[in-house]
Amino acid sequence: MDHFSKPVALVTGASSGFGLLTAIALARNGYQVVASMRDLGKSGLLLEQAEQAHVKGSLETVQIDVTNHSSIEQAVSDIMYTYGRMDALINNAGFAVGGYVEDVPMDAWRAQFETNVFGVIAMTQAVLPHMRVQKSGCIVNLSSVSGLSAFPGYAPYSASKFAIEGFSESLRLEMQPFGVRVVLVEPGAYKTEIWRKGFDAVHTTEESPYWKPLSRMLIYSRKAAAHAPDPQEVADQIVRIVDNPRPKLRYPMGRGVKLGLRARSLLPWKWYEGVLTRVLK
Repeated sequence: MDHFSKPVALVTGASSGFGLLTAIALARNGYQVVASMRDLGKSGLLLEQAEQAHVKGSLETVQIDVTNHSSIEQAVSDIMYTYGRMDALINNAGFAVGGYVEDVPMDAWRAQFETNVFGVIAMTQAVLPHMRVQKSGCIVNLSSVSGLSAFPGYAPYSASKFAIEGFSESLRLEMQPFGVRVVLVEPGAYKTEIWRKGFDAVHTTEESPYWKPLSRMLIYSRKAAAHAPDPQEVADQIVRIVDNPRPKLRYPMGRGVKLGLRARSLLPWKWYEGVLTRVLK
């Protein structure tokens, strides 16, 4: 094991989107980054951008399938053997399942939770012993505004992110005495691949009784995605969080997100429900 001086960050789901941008941003800011993904064949864009940013020497790619606990344990063991420390874990790997509840098969529900919830828990369990012994470290869980406010047609995704919210609250309280910081980043719509992939895999048919309302929801979502801000601001925020010795628990981000959450907290539910129904129509 080398005596490694640079802080080490592990980023899951780093082949695209927030994960890729966060891996590059952390490397730029002095971290040795271990960028993980399920398929290393998809590492080309990350490595290309790392070279353009002149940080390729500060970035290593590893294969981790967050639904395969043995791959997690092996990767974390290798990181500790190579670098001897674990300073940040960015739990970013995830995907979105869409469709009205009745139309989404149970296999899809289970797959959603295996990656978005149990994958996060397994990754966290793997690094906690090392951070606890160090008495330092930061765990950033990529939640979503959908983990605070749910929309029709996204119940599986919202349910998984609501679960991450509760998990992170408990974990933060558990780890405070050991110097380990736990933070939630809650993006709204940004220009990332998760929405395109989600739109392509919505569970519905034209024969579904939910076809029309789901179609309206998807039109609304596509418009939001088309005018969404640059995801780089989320990656930059994650770097600031990791460097902050006393970060907040929650960081909601995105256009209109804070205003929407405030309206939900202040308005009676029936009023909020009525406003949302009119917007989606």
